Amino acid sequence: MDLSNYRKMDPHMLVGLINTELRNHCDSLDELVKKHGLDEKKLVTVLGKAGYDYQATQNQFR
Repeated sequence: MDLSNYRKMDPHMLVGLINTELRNHCDSLDELVKKHGLDEKKLVTVLGKAGYDYQATQNQFR
């Protein structure tokens, strides 16, 4: 999955893609950002502005 343009994506579509990747391929947010070469702070900010917060215990944004 190519997430390199995540800053330009609709955040509500992005959260679905990110949560799918977390559920199916990554055990943590840290693993996801390393696997895809993403900036964790920027990703969290983009999703946070849309009202989504990372829930580590559930390994998803809600």
